Amino acid sequence: MTRADPFYASLTKMKSFAELTRGTRFTPLPEDWLVGCCDIVDSTGLLAQGRYKTVNMVGASAIAALMNAFDHAPFPFVFGGDGTSFAVPPDLAETARRELAKLRSWVQQEFDITLRAALVPVAEVRTEGFDVRVARFAASEHLDYAMFDGGGVAWVEGQMKAGRFDIPPAHPVQSPNLDGLSCRWDNVASVNGQILSLLVVPQPDTDRAAFDQLVREILSEVRKSDRGGHPLPVAGPNMRFPPRGLAMEARLSRGNLPAILRKCALLANSVFAGILFLRGRPTGNFDPVRYRSVIAANADFRKFDDGLKMTVDCTAQTQAVIEGLLTEARANGIAHYGLHTQDEALVTCIVPSPMQDDHMHFVDGASGGYARAAEQLKSGA
Repeated sequence: MTRADPFYASLTKMKSFAELTRGTRFTPLPEDWLVGCCDIVDSTGLLAQGRYKTVNMVGASAIAALMNAFDHAPFPFVFGGDGTSFAVPPDLAETARRELAKLRSWVQQEFDITLRAALVPVAEVRTEGFDVRVARFAASEHLDYAMFDGGGVAWVEGQMKAGRFDIPPAHPVQSPNLDGLSCRWDNVASVNGQILSLLVVPQPDTDRAAFDQLVREILSEVRKSDRGGHPLPVAGPNMRFPPRGLAMEARLSRGNLPAILRKCALLANSVFAGILFLRGRPTGNFDPVRYRSVIAANADFRKFDDGLKMTVDCTAQTQAVIEGLLTEARANGIAHYGLHTQDEALVTCIVPSPMQDDHMHFVDGASGGYARAAEQLKSGA
């Protein structure tokens, strides 16, 4: 079994998201760690084809592959919609390279989607004048997510897109272990009016105190929304039958069976799960009501990844106020931003075990979310 790295295990889990606007809540990564990124080439084209679930599932696949390869030892990562940022200690670096190489070639073969992947020593990031600092945010009593700060992750992503530090695809093609990655829940409609996906990043050489103040003002506006803008209902999302993501999950699952037989097996599993959720009563050690409520509690709908990323349920008035703050901040040289609105939120899940409460649920806008917001950010930067 891979043990949790002592550095990451020692970090305090922050219970207040607003507290993360204070730079002192982030701790520099050790010099011998490595920072990595993985993302989809031309996710814009896939979104134009309506392949929203595919983008999110492939974007989260690196997390599942690394988690399984690391025997579920905790490590810092951030889901970004069409990709993932992460950091690993030196003893896991070769494992990470191997798994990302497998993932690249397999995704190309299975979905005709090109992934990029890169891994860079923290020491090299700092040589370029950037830093990588990390914090742990306790989304609930059951689960925490990593947050990144310092500009280093964004720099690595830019270098990756320029072709540097590339991790080549594996040959021959090997299937990665993506156990736990699923997408069976129905999209969640907005209650307050719209689902807003938002990216806010500091402009180069901006005053950090000014950027942190901007983030605090945005969070303050979002908190005025029902349930603080949480995009999932307290009781959790609904399950439709058959699940929209069933065919995708069948392709992601391992095994020697043909895809059609894997899909049939998953369909039977979904029927059984649907009956349990419909009954709404504990069966053995599984409590469907509790499980759905933990989905909402564990939802990853706001994060720091060298800037603020959120997918929230808010009113048009709240969006207008936020957009006004951002327009002024951009004019004053404080921040660049991108946003995208849609009617629904989409949930992508990693469930190591349905019997435990540490299942992960990544929330994005159901019609492009973060990837669409990133387009606007690039065009307006």
